[in-house]
Amino acid sequence: MLIIPIRTESETHRTPNANYILLGVNVAVFLLDNALSMSSMAFYRNQFLALHSSEPQIYQFITYQFLHADVMHLLGNMLFLWVFGNSVNSKMGDLPYALFYLAGGVFAAWGFALLAPSGAQLVGASGAIAAITTAYLALFPRSQVTVLVWLFVFIRFFQVPAMLLIGLKIIVWDNVIAPALGGAGSIAHSAHLAGYLFGFGGAVLMLLIRALPRDQFDIFALWKRWRLRREFASAMSGPGASERAQFGSMARISPQDEKQRAIEEERFERIHDLRSRITERLERGDLEDAAELYQELIADDKRQRLSQRHQLDIARYYYGLGRSKEAADAFERYVEGYAHTVEASEVRLLLGIVYARDLREYETADKHLTKSMELLRDAARRGQCLEWLTTVRNALGRPAPEA
Repeated sequence: MLIIPIRTESETHRTPNANYILLGVNVAVFLLDNALSMSSMAFYRNQFLALHSSEPQIYQFITYQFLHADVMHLLGNMLFLWVFGNSVNSKMGDLPYALFYLAGGVFAAWGFALLAPSGAQLVGASGAIAAITTAYLALFPRSQVTVLVWLFVFIRFFQVPAMLLIGLKIIVWDNVIAPALGGAGSIAHSAHLAGYLFGFGGAVLMLLIRALPRDQFDIFALWKRWRLRREFASAMSGPGASERAQFGSMARISPQDEKQRAIEEERFERIHDLRSRITERLERGDLEDAAELYQELIADDKRQRLSQRHQLDIARYYYGLGRSKEAADAFERYVEGYAHTVEASEVRLLLGIVYARDLREYETADKHLTKSMELLRDAARRGQCLEWLTTVRNALGRPAPEA
């Protein structure tokens, strides 16, 4: 049975130029190698460019990475490099990715030289690509990978979690269990395993020291979510915990069974996932999609608000579209949660204008404009606020404010 990865769901936000170049160089070297496959050239290739476990030369730690035994060896490696490398390249940037790729190949060769029998020879990009594959696992552990499953006349496409495909199938089964069962053949499993170790460890280290930007998709975000779920489950395990969380100390306590805790944890997971997706959409500038997800979030839990910057981004997006009620609600959540920020006074001014001009809710407009007058220091803004406050007081039949 063949299980072939076809694509991943992780998006590339910039062109993976380095990966394209590496793909091109591997193919070009293979074609050149075959075009010059005279006996003397084959001897030179095997003697000097391939890596020998007994007496490896320093330059061979690089040259072996661009040689392939046959066309199937090349195609298999290039498929994995294409599927997993583009997203990693997009995340790392071109130069860091190229250096990471080559370093992964060097580390894989070191593992091979250390563990392989004396006189064994190593060619191929598999070690470097193994490093890229587990770097993908560290950067996008919750991603889904589309695979083609081919068994005789049975051909189907499935989506498989990256952790399951890479962790269990590619690493454990293909490189540990299968060789132990006698299916090793001529494959350099020690190089693969060394590459996997380098790729995962290197990517985790880069995230840890912030050499790579952290986000809601990487291995640390996954760990944080798991820890939060454990803490939530622990907090909700006591009698009446759910009622107290919802209604406070006056809640009537009722027994809470496993089913109820499961429902609460599922809701917690759903809210966390929505917040992560909103953040990801906002970071890439997809305000329309982020706004739709935001509506799902506050429908699920009316107490939710985003980070200071993102809450303001959503509110301004609604305001720009003329969706006054949604804008007012989003601005309200901002001033409730971030009342002491520098922008709060101007947000209150804008909120008061929205309530007065667009929604005709003069009482609420009066409240925000009055508060804004207390906080504003800029003379032009205070003048604008005073004009709107006068208009609102006139509509309410109240005395105009003092300048």
